[in-house]
Amino acid sequence: MAPSAASPAGSQPAAGRPYMPDYGVSPTDGEGLLPWGWAAERLERAHDYWVATTTPEGSPHLAAVWGVWIDDTFCFSTGGRSRKARNLAADPRCVVASERAEESVVVEGVAERVTDPDVLAGLLATYRRKYGSGFPDPVDNPVFAVRPRVVFGIIEREAEFSETATRWTFT
Repeated sequence: MAPSAASPAGSQPAAGRPYMPDYGVSPTDGEGLLPWGWAAERLERAHDYWVATTTPEGSPHLAAVWGVWIDDTFCFSTGGRSRKARNLAADPRCVVASERAEESVVVEGVAERVTDPDVLAGLLATYRRKYGSGFPDPVDNPVFAVRPRVVFGIIEREAEFSETATRWTFT
């Protein structure tokens, strides 16, 4: 069992253009938007992810992690005394990006610690299938679920960049 979905079952986040006026992206043009499945597929199949948090003093912190994308939620484990864990305890807002910049998917959201034993068991099974090993004991090494507020999808290739740049908004 995975964390509850960020959007109701079967619904799709609202798609539109990101605000990028200096890059030839028209915020009113709805032609060529990427389908939500494009972003979800890249988030599911990525091996590595980048997680950006903010220190209590306001400095940025970026770290690579392993994780899983399930039910429109990104889940990962980290050391209980790690900078990521301490930062998320102080401010749960974070950004997650998939590993491939040429077809980037960037998730802005809020992290919650996962403590439900049934949810943790389901995540552990999914994590083992993906990586061949589980995450450390979640009592001392928290598992976080990042629920997106907004997701951006960008194809870096010049011919597609301005025509396909997409922003999905979750309610």
